[in-house]
Amino acid sequence: MKRIQNAVIVGIMLAIGSVFFFSNCADQSGKEPDSRAAQAESQTGKLPTLVDVGKGTCIPCKKMKPILDELTLEYQGRAIVRVIDLRYEPKEAKKYKIRLIPTQIFFDEEGKEIYRHEGFMDKQSIKSKFAEMGVY
Repeated sequence: MKRIQNAVIVGIMLAIGSVFFFSNCADQSGKEPDSRAAQAESQTGKLPTLVDVGKGTCIPCKKMKPILDELTLEYQGRAIVRVIDLRYEPKEAKKYKIRLIPTQIFFDEEGKEIYRHEGFMDKQSIKSKFAEMGVY
């Protein structure tokens, strides 16, 4: 009988410990894993900005990732390319009124939305949109 009581106590302690452990993990996973996004957030309104909203699990989003990484480097200092992964920032979907992923939203220097595209957007189309905005 005493062994059963000890086993139950140990089980309860493990369960409580697991709850604390996983709640801390969930809090940390909600943080943006990409420091470029945090940097872009602080600069928004100073440079034209492309915000791509998606999830790292959707196929079109996965196809856009290398394109967005290239554009981030290519337009460094001239435009901001911010990628929002809704797995880590689910509240951003409501903020940007997302209906479909991926969605690309272009903002001017003042932060005013200029253009919105839903679905996969190839590199040349993004570059063309930046050119229309005066970003070369």
